[in-house]
Amino acid sequence: MDRRDFLKTVGAVGVGIAAADASASTAVHAPPDAFGVLVDTTACIGCRKCEWACNQVNKLPVQPLEEFENKDVFAAMRRPDAGNFTVVNQWAREGREGNVWAKVQCLHCNDPACASACLVSALEKQPNGAVQYDPWRCMGCRYCMVACPFQIPAYQYADALSPEVRKCTFCVERITAGERPGCVEICPVECLIYGKREELLTLAHERIAAYPDRYLDHVYGEHEVGGTSWLYIAGQPFPSLGFPELGEQSPARITENIQHGIFRRFIAPVALYATLAQVMWLGSRKDEVAAAANG
Repeated sequence: MDRRDFLKTVGAVGVGIAAADASASTAVHAPPDAFGVLVDTTACIGCRKCEWACNQVNKLPVQPLEEFENKDVFAAMRRPDAGNFTVVNQWAREGREGNVWAKVQCLHCNDPACASACLVSALEKQPNGAVQYDPWRCMGCRYCMVACPFQIPAYQYADALSPEVRKCTFCVERITAGERPGCVEICPVECLIYGKREELLTLAHERIAAYPDRYLDHVYGEHEVGGTSWLYIAGQPFPSLGFPELGEQSPARITENIQHGIFRRFIAPVALYATLAQVMWLGSRKDEVAAAANG
């Protein structure tokens, strides 16, 4: 068996089992009582109070509220990081003068790719809609960071002793206690609306129908990657606001078919290890025969 034959054999084992398992895969839908947040980007004034409230609730580096009035940060697009779970970015308003702002944070997917990629279930979708992180389970592989289609999870590289994956928590302790997320509660113009996801979708479509000149006929997060708990409406195409164009299928539906096929009942690993052992044995026999011939 040469290198090409070996790769064909290993590939056939993995693909064959993955394909067999794919037919049993089913999509995961939002829990019936899941909460969400509807973000009306046409109402946002870019005050950044949501950023301040997020830092307060999550005990992130605290700065005076006045510091968040600084608009110089809008000079470049920002992403959430280990010290900031949400950020507001500024974009040019299409078709007329002025700007529009869009808040960015974990969208808490219905079928989260981060949770699918996690080997130890440190990230899990909760019935209340939150994708919750358990640092005690996390082994620091950071596969979740690679898997996320929105590039949201960040890592505490500055913490050498107990680093964690960091992202928006959906203020899970607050919503469990019947309160609203910190960012929603502080928003002075109520461009953030908290409630049951299904009710928010109804509200979003009602607004779009009532004001067709104000809104694009698209609720971002209704179908993208299987749906998300955070939903957006806007007056211009979402790519112009920094949102990626994504299909309706969650990446988890693709990766889990392969993962489950490979690791189901450990059949594939056993087959793979057996193949590797055979290759190693054939290689050692070849070396022995060559040595004997040259001796």
